[in-house]
Parts: sequence; structure tokens; C-alpha cells
Amino acid sequence: MKGSNGKGGHAAGVRTALVIGGGVAGPVTALALQKAGIEATVHEAYPTAADGIGAWLGLAPNGQAALATVGADAAVRAAGQPVPGVVMADGAGNHFTRFDGFPGLPATMTMPRDRLFRALTDHAVAEGVRFVYGKRLVDAVETADGVTAYFADGSTATADLLIGADGIRSTVRRVIDAQAPAPEYGGVLSLGGYAAVTDDLQAELKVEPGVMYFAFGRAFMGYWRGPDGQMIWFAGLPMDNPPSQAELARVPAAEWMGRLRELYTGHFPGEHLLRHTEPESLMVVGQMERMPSVPHWHRGRMVLVGDSVHAPSSSSGQGASLAIESAVELGRCLRDLPTYGEAFAAYEALRRPRVEAVGMNAAAANKVKAGKSAPPAPSAPEEMFRALHFHRIDWEETVEETLRGMVGM
Repeated sequence: MKGSNGKGGHAAGVRTALVIGGGVAGPVTALALQKAGIEATVHEAYPTAADGIGAWLGLAPNGQAALATVGADAAVRAAGQPVPGVVMADGAGNHFTRFDGFPGLPATMTMPRDRLFRALTDHAVAEGVRFVYGKRLVDAVETADGVTAYFADGSTATADLLIGADGIRSTVRRVIDAQAPAPEYGGVLSLGGYAAVTDDLQAELKVEPGVMYFAFGRAFMGYWRGPDGQMIWFAGLPMDNPPSQAELARVPAAEWMGRLRELYTGHFPGEHLLRHTEPESLMVVGQMERMPSVPHWHRGRMVLVGDSVHAPSSSSGQGASLAIESAVELGRCLRDLPTYGEAFAAYEALRRPRVEAVGMNAAAANKVKAGKSAPPAPSAPEEMFRALHFHRIDWEETVEETLRGMVGM
């Protein structure tokens, strides 16, 4: 059947959907479903929008292209800072390769995660998507003609489909498959912070505006100059047995700073950035994790999207972008195929190879950051970024046409 492209056709019997989770994938999924003719309501566990939650992230050109499909690209670009350049270096300050983006593609955008949440939520609300807060999912039960979500406050909601966009510790993943794998720890505790920029620090680092630097060596650190002039950095603290999130919260920031400064002694630029970072500006993000291969992406009327099924870890720089791509692809599959079962199977077939390849590359990078393997030999960044940044989901093409093209490759 020819896809509706938002003009009325969608999977037989599917009129409504519950989207569990209001982070990155949730609002985009709701927008894509709306474009496919399906009414979606987003149910978020937090009592309000998740302001102040999460550290910085990057949104690559492929993620921005997927956002354009649902009309959210301009809203997100307005919330971020373009960082078109990437420099790879070692821990002694030697630059060995540089990448300034592909001609014709937008720059990667960086922003705090909660700013992305807010931009996506505000755009979705303006487009008529309904959000319900304080709804922490505890279970979901499928019936012959729908699926009912049960929330911690005792309330329920029923729709034709339930979509788990509830993050790396997904409840929906467990409901679909009680034996589903848990997140995999990458051997590194992720931290970040803001270094006050002085004339001395700028002279030492020689940071160009719009360029992100990655310094490998005995320890890894990434950094760039933010829009307010502060230096934003992120680093890894190798740790075989990391504290839980609750235990992390009880450790004073000054203690973490002491451990970081010891680890990064002699590291360029780590030693300089940490010297100019006050403990109160430290962000203890938590364990660097990724999702291993998830055997079951869907069951019956329930399906997973985004980090709930393919979180690649922050080492990939693709977590948000892949989540957005998958949300759009799910909407397209539900638009085009005659049953939700066929739509879910096509969605998985289209997405699994790409997201698992990115996840495996991120796992290899995590081993380097954890000191479990040597940094890779310098290579042309264009080779690494091309398949990531040029990926496009053609909303105007039917899913059947895309699948036929994959078979003919």
C-alpha cells in the first residue's frame, strides 16, 4: 500500500498510542505518529518536565535531519550551540587529525540534555501532542483490542499500542521480556564540569571557537568552549566496581575532584582544565552504560524505541540522534504496513543493524577510556562520520520500497 505521508492511511486498527517516557524519543515518537495519523499521548514519570536532568549531549546532522521530518529541527537548533569542528589529540597535547564537517551538512549541535527535552516538549505541545506527568509505569497488560498501562499512582490508560520510550532502565522492556538484558557497564564513571576561562588557560589550550577536542592517552578528556565563554569538559574515571547512583550522590564533589586531579596529572589538557574547575561546578553523570543486543524489540501491541532498546553510550556521540531516527522510522512503518505486527517487524529490520553497529563501536571506545585497550591508530575522521552523518529516513518513500532496496544491496 502507498504510505499516507500524513494524509490518512496507517496500520489497520491503530488509532491511538500510549508513549511511555517524555525524554528525547518520546516527544519525537508522538510527533511521528501524529504525522502518520495516529493520536499519541506521552506519559512521563517525572511530576513536571525534566528540567535540570542530565549533562551535555551532541545532536549530529543525521539526528537533525530526522527532526526535520517532524518539523522540530528549527526549535532544537535554537536551543543549541553549533560545534562543526572536531580535533583528535593525545594526552601530551599533540593534534593528529581534524574534521570540520561535511560540505552541505549542518554542524553538530551541543546543548544540555534538559534543554533538548524542553525544546522537543514545547514543540510537540504546540503541535497538539498531550503530555501527562507523574505517571510512572509499573505494568502493562494486553487485551484483544488494546493495551492498558498501569501507573504507580493507581491510574490506568488504554490505547491500541504502547510504545516504550522510557530510557535505558526501561520498564516496558521488562514487560515485553522479563529476561531482557540490563544495561552494560563500560568500565568508566562519567564526569563533567565547567572550567573558568582565564587568559592563562586560553593561552595554554589555544581552543578555537566551534571546535570540540578529544584528548586520548592514559586517560580521556573531551572539551570545547561554550557559548557563555566557559570551557565545558567531560572525562572518564576508570573504575571496575563503581558506586551506585545513590552512593555517588553521597560522595562530596571535592573528593571526586581530588581523584580526577590525581588521574590527570601530566595530562594535557586535563591537568589545566581541572585546575580551573571548582568542585561546585562538577557534574557526576554516573556510570557509562550501553544496552547490549536486546533479543525482543516488541511483543504484541508493545514496542521499544530509543535508549530503551539501543542506548549506545555517550562514547558514540549518537545516542540522541539514533533515538530520534528510530522514532521517525517507527512512525513511518506504522503508517505504511497493514498490521502493527508487520510494522514492528519492519521497524526492527530497518533499525537493528545500524544501531547495533554504532553500539559495538561505542563499546570499543569505552574499553579505551577504561584503560582496557590501547587507543586506535589515527584514521581519517571522514571515514568514521560518513555513514553516521549522511543517514536519512525518507518519509516520502514507502517502507516497502526501502525494504526492497535493502534486499537488493
